[in-house]
Amino acid sequence: MCFFGNQSRRGVTAVVLIIARLCEPSSEFSLAEHFYRKAALSDLLGVPSEKVDDNRLYRALDKLLPHKRELEVFLKKKLGGLFELEYDLLLYDVTNTYLEGEAKANPLAAHGYSRDKRGDCKQVCIGLVTSQCGVLLGYEVFSGNRSDVTTMQEVVETMESRYGKADRIWVMDRGMVSEENIEFLRDSGWRHIVGTPKGMLKKFEQQLLSEDWHAIREELEVQLCAAPDGDKEIFILCRIRNRREKEKAMHARFEEGLIKIQAGCQKRKHKPVTIGKLLGKNSRAAGLFNVDIRKRADGGTEVV
Repeated sequence: MCFFGNQSRRGVTAVVLIIARLCEPSSEFSLAEHFYRKAALSDLLGVPSEKVDDNRLYRALDKLLPHKRELEVFLKKKLGGLFELEYDLLLYDVTNTYLEGEAKANPLAAHGYSRDKRGDCKQVCIGLVTSQCGVLLGYEVFSGNRSDVTTMQEVVETMESRYGKADRIWVMDRGMVSEENIEFLRDSGWRHIVGTPKGMLKKFEQQLLSEDWHAIREELEVQLCAAPDGDKEIFILCRIRNRREKEKAMHARFEEGLIKIQAGCQKRKHKPVTIGKLLGKNSRAAGLFNVDIRKRADGGTEVV
């Protein structure tokens, strides 16, 4: 394989990117400085290591990006045929990746909710669509300050137009749920399984207390329920058998922590900030307690 010539050079660089992504996923800089140099690719591809640097790899990605749609369609058909994949159930979720530096050349870079706990850095959001077994069907990049719920309709319409309409089921978590999005799915006729707000559990109190549960795998039980308002939709209640014991243990640990802090306050060893730490670490259990910090007559504090 000859490295020289624009077309051959671009093709070989793309091959380097693909092999590295399969064998040792990392940044382009790490690929050029470490992976390519220690692998036998220079002998196999006829490209000396000094010819492979991060700038060349990034330029190759820039050349591939305009063909994103065609590549995704090709890979979907190819992988589907090779591995007999089914695309009747699609999972959609959003993640983000933060950027070092000011990222002035990237119009999508913005400060937003960071899953990486890097609120100090600009970021971009990435909407991912995968098959039931986790094979990537497509992705879209959004502004770093865009909320997940506003991306759903755009992504669904993009995937449906790219691969054609089919009897698919869209699966999403409660971060994608809004009245507008649910109405969009209903009106469009797309079947869907979405997470619902926890507050809706109050409408299924009788079902939660019933014994009409079906085990689908170890410790996981489900129950199908009709919509409380008479709608045609079906709700799926899920529970873990040992969850009750786990919840009790969480509450006991939280209560034990409060007792220790209360005793420490009486000895003037603990400051009120300790309460905040306890509440932050046990947010689920904290919702069941009414914690109040009061000043005592002697100038100390107490927890009630």
